[in-house]
Amino acid sequence: MNEKPDEIIDVDPKSGKITFLKDGQIWMMDANGSSAKQMSNYKGALENVRISPDKKHILFIREVNIIQTLAKERHADLPKADAYVFDNLNYRHWDTWEDGKFSHVFYATYHNGKIGEAIDLMLDEPYDCPQKPFGGKEDVIWSPDSKSILYVTKKKFGKDYAVSTNTDIYQYILDSKHTLNITNGMMGYDTQPAFSGDGKFLAWTSMAEDGYEADKNDIWIFDYEKNECHNLTKSWDGTVSSFIWDKSSSKIYFLAYFHGTEQVFELEADESASVKMLTKGQWDIASMVGQSDQQLIVTRTDMNHAADLFSVDLSSGAMKQLTAVNKEIYDQLAMSKVEERWTKTSDGKQLLSWVIYPPGFDPQKKYPTLLYCQGGPQSALSQFYSYRWNFQLMAAQGYIVVAPNRRGMPGYGVEWNKQISGDWGGQPIKDYLAAVDDISRGPYVDKARLGAVGASYGGYSIF
Repeated sequence: MNEKPDEIIDVDPKSGKITFLKDGQIWMMDANGSSAKQMSNYKGALENVRISPDKKHILFIREVNIIQTLAKERHADLPKADAYVFDNLNYRHWDTWEDGKFSHVFYATYHNGKIGEAIDLMLDEPYDCPQKPFGGKEDVIWSPDSKSILYVTKKKFGKDYAVSTNTDIYQYILDSKHTLNITNGMMGYDTQPAFSGDGKFLAWTSMAEDGYEADKNDIWIFDYEKNECHNLTKSWDGTVSSFIWDKSSSKIYFLAYFHGTEQVFELEADESASVKMLTKGQWDIASMVGQSDQQLIVTRTDMNHAADLFSVDLSSGAMKQLTAVNKEIYDQLAMSKVEERWTKTSDGKQLLSWVIYPPGFDPQKKYPTLLYCQGGPQSALSQFYSYRWNFQLMAAQGYIVVAPNRRGMPGYGVEWNKQISGDWGGQPIKDYLAAVDDISRGPYVDKARLGAVGASYGGYSIF
């Protein structure tokens, strides 16, 4: 096939036809990649496309100019002015200006590539869906009966938007064109809405506290038959990254951090169910692609390997590698030895650090040693493979790298994760010092050549 998909939109299990997005238009091809055909010729590029379950409607995202932010828009006598005009937060996030444009959800009738008149669900509203800066396609879904659209947004503006984490899940009903806030009264992030396969349950992730972006993330479900809502992970001492439904609609599989790794956990869709850890090992399960019979298809990384596809046996947790995309490159590289090291902190707790040794490490020699300080400040330091902070590449220059899971990181309980709040220069820094002091007792560490690296909160830590 000459046409490489930008994004798969839909797969028809009966015909095997694959609907995909290419250059902002909808295409269709056979399962083997042949007979690719452009189906739509829509004015303007389509983004985040979802076709309704009954195949009669389509939704997509489009930017809409709501607020005049440029000086030339506000002042007719300054046609060449390119300055932005702000009188309130939120005027910028990282490297992106708030330019007055907002991502809105549109829907239209759809038939064999023909798209009808698009309707803006968020007409004239200065809000974004997907939510910025972290939202994606998971922020907008169809209901199983194709009669409504669920979408995530934070309906706040200016300073209120900047200091709040109170996103909500809204339900837009096509027939009545009426919008309901289905998480009204839930004050933190409400994200990732997903219906069970049988349509009897709606699940989503939710944080409790407004303004606390690293709060415990729980899985909630709404039981449509019982008209009841439950927090399934309320008593579990951890925080959820993402989840998918089991094909039986009776279980949920979710990703969460555990002791410097990200693993798959299993949870019955029942209020009294307990959490079961399904996988365990020195790796990260970076994403869950989907389910095939009793196998979960995932991507897996570690500090020496970028993502590859693996299957997970749902009864045993055993894993089987399905792809080896970079094998020829790995075969030419000397890999780093990575091991966990536990240290007693200044307040008597146990601290895990990942230690990455140079290829061909010889304990009889001395090596310069780097203390890696993680940013966030409440993001995990796990077995990720980074193209920006690559531990394998650092160690390959002849360094020992010690990367501590200091206070503030998920994977060691909610309290450990929270302890950095209001104490950025206190116990977390003592944790760093405990870790580097501990490894420096080794005869292979050159104590005259100790360094530290990091960015964001990691840079703050170093200073």
